[in-house]
Amino acid sequence: MFDPVQLRSFLAVAQTGGFTRAAGRLGVQQSTVSQHVRRLERTAGRQLFVRDTHSVALTAEGEAMVGFARSILDAHEQAANHFARTQVRGRVRFGVSEDFVLTELPQILRAFRRSHPHVDLELTVGLSGILHEQLADGRLDLVLAKRADGSTGGHLVRRDGLVWIAAPDYRLDPDPGQPLPLLVFPPPSITRARALEALERAGRPWRIACTSGSLSGMTAAALAGLGVMVHSRRLVPSGLRALPEPTGLPDLGDTEFVLTTGRGTPRSAVRALAEAVLAGEDRLHRSA
Repeated sequence: MFDPVQLRSFLAVAQTGGFTRAAGRLGVQQSTVSQHVRRLERTAGRQLFVRDTHSVALTAEGEAMVGFARSILDAHEQAANHFARTQVRGRVRFGVSEDFVLTELPQILRAFRRSHPHVDLELTVGLSGILHEQLADGRLDLVLAKRADGSTGGHLVRRDGLVWIAAPDYRLDPDPGQPLPLLVFPPPSITRARALEALERAGRPWRIACTSGSLSGMTAAALAGLGVMVHSRRLVPSGLRALPEPTGLPDLGDTEFVLTTGRGTPRSAVRALAEAVLAGEDRLHRSA
């Protein structure tokens, strides 16, 4: 009843939040994506998106279709793998930024392992900047991490706002002349660089209260009330919160999470993992 091609276009729009970005991910024209979605809506007899000149949002029926589409495409992939002449084999060295350690990424990888038992998956969790360096050096095959400012590489997975976060009872010093205590990752952390640049532009004094290479270390320091840190709005660790507005702190803008492959044509195993991660994008939020 439902065309897998149309379902893939529908999920791409739902995951990226726009027809243009979905077309870029799929490598087709925007008009093609729009046509696929219209045909799917006609087949379902329901409106799946609410559209205006600025945004695209799922309707209640669209939310339901996301689950059905994923199930249908999963079944389609399993059938294709079952009847394929050769199964996907090889090794994938996958780098993931610290941002995703508390999401449902483990479930996505578990499902991938079940579907591709002959793929050797090696996982590296680290800072986005370091992961991109390792990808460029040929030490990783695929990276899911923040896009460095000024970079254009990779397939866009998500765009999210950066916010100042801290423990729920943390209170900023009302005197803006007092140095702001910062909790930061070591260089070449993208959020560290963004925070320091924003504070310098605003003329706000700061001091480093904690440096940690792990999200758990940063979270512990924040829960201890040592200071504030910068993090993706949709991935705020449990127990912490975005500082209520107005904070008097400078705006940090948005950050982009991208899926990037190494140089050259990706091997079949790398392509298979990339497709699995993109298909599960809507599960890459902080677990409750």
